[in-house]
Amino acid sequence: MSRTNFDMLLEAGCHFGHLRRKWNPAMAPYIFMERNGIHIIDLHKTVAKVDEAAEALKQIAKSGRKILFVSTKKQAKDIVAEKAASVGMPYVNERWPGGMLTNFPTIRKAVKKMANIDRLMNDGTYSNLSKREILQISRQRAKLEKNLGSISDLTRLPSALFVIDVMKEAIAIKEAKRLGIPVFAMVDTNSNPNDVDYVIPANDDAKDSIEVILNACCGAIAEGLEERKVEKVDEKASKDGEEGEAKARRGARKARKEEVKAEEEETAEEA
Repeated sequence: MSRTNFDMLLEAGCHFGHLRRKWNPAMAPYIFMERNGIHIIDLHKTVAKVDEAAEALKQIAKSGRKILFVSTKKQAKDIVAEKAASVGMPYVNERWPGGMLTNFPTIRKAVKKMANIDRLMNDGTYSNLSKREILQISRQRAKLEKNLGSISDLTRLPSALFVIDVMKEAIAIKEAKRLGIPVFAMVDTNSNPNDVDYVIPANDDAKDSIEVILNACCGAIAEGLEERKVEKVDEKASKDGEEGEAKARRGARKARKEEVKAEEEETAEEA
């Protein structure tokens, strides 16, 4: 079943590319035509690519792995934060911390530092410090929260990256490719799609365009998470059923042994 349709994408303006003079020739397969010097994206291909990406994202979520959403551009920041948070996925919508993937242990240390500050503030350890020292620590905590708060639950490398604007997030994509992490991305006509594993050709500047694509992809992730939950319940029920059967079998064997023993004792008494 298709997660998006042509009309939805058309209404959201997903088909508007960049000026012809800014185009990247590698995007030629996804361009339908040129109108008034602007490239128009082939939305039939966008529909197919959204469905393909959504299905892959669903399977990743279903297996219990994390997808890291990345977009630091102004018009996408709030949408990315809202959509990623709605499906419990980590996101980066401020500055990309260089080495976040390739030097992940260092990033984890910074996240742990944030948690330590919280713990020490809550247990009263900082109560004897001067106001100036507490202010410095609070500022440090606020800075860490702004840059890393949205990835505080990311305890291991993500299994995939979802990027909006591959040109702006080039460093993030480079790190992902170096580690073999698949990249999903909205790719506009001025960008190179060759470093992206799952290309979604679409306008990556308009809020409506970004939102309609994220709705489809996050909807698929939510489906994957729900299916995972159902499978776990079924597994537990199956396990409980097996344990119940095993318990019944053990009880039957015990009862049979007691019967045999009673028969033997009765035979001995008669003798």
